[in-house]
Amino acid sequence: MERDDLKLAETGGEAPPTPAPEVTSVPAWVSAGIPAVFVVLWSSAFIAAVIGTDAAPPLLLTFSRFAVAGVLLTVIALVSKAPWPKGRLLLHVVVTGLLMQAVQFGAFYTAIGAGLPGGVVALIQGFNPVLIALMAGFFLGEKITRQQWLGFTIGGAGVALAVAGALHFSGTAIVLSFVGLLGLSAGTVYQKRFTQGADVRSSTALHFLASAPVMLVMTLTLEEPKVTDWGAFGGSLAWIVLINSVGTFLLLNFMLKKQTASRVGTLFFLTPAVTALLAWLVIGQTLSPSAIIGLVLGGVGVLLAARK
Repeated sequence: MERDDLKLAETGGEAPPTPAPEVTSVPAWVSAGIPAVFVVLWSSAFIAAVIGTDAAPPLLLTFSRFAVAGVLLTVIALVSKAPWPKGRLLLHVVVTGLLMQAVQFGAFYTAIGAGLPGGVVALIQGFNPVLIALMAGFFLGEKITRQQWLGFTIGGAGVALAVAGALHFSGTAIVLSFVGLLGLSAGTVYQKRFTQGADVRSSTALHFLASAPVMLVMTLTLEEPKVTDWGAFGGSLAWIVLINSVGTFLLLNFMLKKQTASRVGTLFFLTPAVTALLAWLVIGQTLSPSAIIGLVLGGVGVLLAARK
């Protein structure tokens, strides 16, 4: 009791404040699970795109995705009082958004709308870490090892085999898939190089807001923007916006802030196999034997190329 009275006297008769509880860090299993969740959610976008492009033209679906997601993320950024980029940083964020959103998904959705299987599109997109490594070697002077060159060769053979099995589809669709790959890879490297100081919430919102007008002009000039199945269109759009546009890109931007671009890029080598499995389970879409072999070779090649 005397010690307690002494402490009260030293503090002016008031009990000393109770120490604040320590803030625990994010559990390790949560951090470890984020990449796996990202891969599954990212892969599901191809399935939703197949459903959506059966119900409406691809560029209309792309515009609708960007417009709705842009408004939703803008509200989130404003409510959470996220800082908005200004000046040169704003310009870099816009360029990143045009590459990662307008170029990538405008091209991918048009390819899927032309009938190219989601698994083949995902395989081409899965070559993203290889292209990132090549860009890093060319623009940043990073050394490319023999193992990476071996991975490039095997992965390239896998992509060629899968694409050869899909040549009965539009050749333009295959070219567009590679254009989408270029947009994603260039956007990833550009974002890592120039927009590290941007807030994830506001920058992702600006990605969509900058890309939506481009897609609007394209859908009005290049196709007839008409929905033939509002149920399928609304369902796929809701999934693409809430899960893929908001969820996966917040996860992607978060991981890009915490890890190197090449390490994040390695996750994309898993998406072709996951996409093919989801396509079979959800919409009954199957791949030819050559495409399946190409899928396996592509995954092995990209894995080799992405490993340090």
